[in-house]
Amino acid sequence: MKTFRLIISSPDGYLFDDEVVSVSLRGAEGDLAVMAGHIPFITSVKPCDCKIELNDGDLKIGHMQGGLLTVAKDSVTLLSGSFQW
Repeated sequence: MKTFRLIISSPDGYLFDDEVVSVSLRGAEGDLAVMAGHIPFITSVKPCDCKIELNDGDLKIGHMQGGLLTVAKDSVTLLSGSFQW
């Protein structure tokens, strides 16, 4: 499967920086999932569970209190005021 770089950052610093298959969360307009090759966009994120599918097939889940998601050509950045695994 194709992967992309996901960076999760909070005021405490970088919480995650690795290649992933997908990330799923709740954006301003509802639930969304991002996979490699997704069209670039920016959206606010509502409080939700953030589900990350790793390259080895494992699923990593964290809870966030909202934030901002930026999808670029080859990377995704998630900024959150509070994020806990």
